[in-house]
Amino acid sequence: MGHILPELPYGYAALEPHIDAKTMEIHHTKHHQAYIDKLNAALEKHPELNGKSVEELLKNLSTIPEDVRMAVRNHGGGHANHSLFWLVMGPNGGRPLGRLADEIENQWGSFEKFKETFTAAALGQFGSGWAWLATDGKKLEIMATANQDSPLSQGKVPLLGIDVWEHAYYLRYQNKRADYVTAWWNVVNWDEVSRRFEQAA
Repeated sequence: MGHILPELPYGYAALEPHIDAKTMEIHHTKHHQAYIDKLNAALEKHPELNGKSVEELLKNLSTIPEDVRMAVRNHGGGHANHSLFWLVMGPNGGRPLGRLADEIENQWGSFEKFKETFTAAALGQFGSGWAWLATDGKKLEIMATANQDSPLSQGKVPLLGIDVWEHAYYLRYQNKRADYVTAWWNVVNWDEVSRRFEQAA
């Protein structure tokens, strides 16, 4: 059984007006599906990798056969990153609560300062990539990765990620990445981010 496209937990229009329905539909059914198709094609050459989750593959890239390692890194990363992306967004937005909120405040001084630092990472990513809130199980970290690289490959657990590839925002925001990032804060699903934080702690 190969990797399959996860269903969204909401409709394509659920994140309007911040992220438009057409972008969500194309992003999910075309871009994410393409990463899965190419990952499955690469893994066909190595049946011994069947049954491993995409997270397992990315955590252990050095053990992946060299002839498909880059494909797993790129397309497996695209699959894992987008699978998380859909879940850490939702129509209700808000702000973190509980232990995650406390930890953010401890490390950055305030939620506003955290948002500012995370936004800077997203806007500062040259070309295509992602900005992340991740943890090593002890402390939180804001980081950026190029292309579809995942924090999993660096021994980190991604808790929150924003896709800053142009396909994530170009239909509505054109080249205005800053406008997209500002709008995206309205659709962060902090309940899911907190759940991931508790699981990784």
